[in-house]
Amino acid sequence: MIYFVWLPLLVPFLAAPAGRRLASNLPPRQAVWLLTATAAGLAAACCCALALLVVPGATHLHAVAALGHLLTPLDSGSPDAVITIALTAGALLTWCTGRLVHGVRRRWSQLRRAAGLAAEADGELVVLPDEHPDAYALPGRPGRIVVTSGMLRALSAAEREALLAHERAHLRGRHHVFTAVVDLAALCHPALRTLREPLAYALERSADECAARAVGSRQLTARAIGRAALAARASSATGRTRPAPALPATAGPVPRRVAALLGDGTEPRTARPLARPFAALALVACLALSTGASLQAADDLHDGIEVAQGETP
Repeated sequence: MIYFVWLPLLVPFLAAPAGRRLASNLPPRQAVWLLTATAAGLAAACCCALALLVVPGATHLHAVAALGHLLTPLDSGSPDAVITIALTAGALLTWCTGRLVHGVRRRWSQLRRAAGLAAEADGELVVLPDEHPDAYALPGRPGRIVVTSGMLRALSAAEREALLAHERAHLRGRHHVFTAVVDLAALCHPALRTLREPLAYALERSADECAARAVGSRQLTARAIGRAALAARASSATGRTRPAPALPATAGPVPRRVAALLGDGTEPRTARPLARPFAALALVACLALSTGASLQAADDLHDGIEVAQGETP
């Protein structure tokens, strides 16, 4: 256990480079699922490792030893070091749990407010009388597409249809759920914050591809996204805020998105024959290594408990 238990705490630092590669080389929908599953899995393994580090030190307490029917504390090193590690791991685990609970409550509150705003509107499309060009998907039951009059005037009829198809894809794909999972996972380990950017890019690319299929033209979708981003950038947005869970069409690196739409769905500078499988394999390897190390550490801890109970290992 003494070696395996540390791996889940270190592996997330290796996931960031693989995540950035993955978002650029894997089909967007696959990238979204793999990034989200990896973030959730690595966060769970990290919390599990912290809990496992607490146990050996806790067995030095008479109450814990009696509860576990232990004859002696677990033999995991010098008592001073084991107790220090246990206290540190316990403090980190408590801190992560508090942040996670607060993050879940905050996210739930944001979604409820967004759903309330969506429920007040009639129909799927909500047009705001605002000269600032903006458009975003507002999650709810059902979700709404919010667009300003300024954005409608900035685009042609065909481009407006492509933009609406993009936002509709966000709602139908429930992309806010993927964002919430990765945001919450990032509260458990600081290195997982780096997966937010590639996930956001993959979500936008997924919506772009859905919009292109809906309108039947990748060029039209690219032009709509590009013109919408230019119009939003040219207008002053001082003092304007969107609801927290909103998913805007102009988010992320728009030039990369436009280039991918005008190409074959990948970026020319990174589209190498082995780039896709290597990026996916690297991220899967990080998840497998972290999960496997946690399970092995738990198994070693179980063996150690049996020895401490006086049973034959």
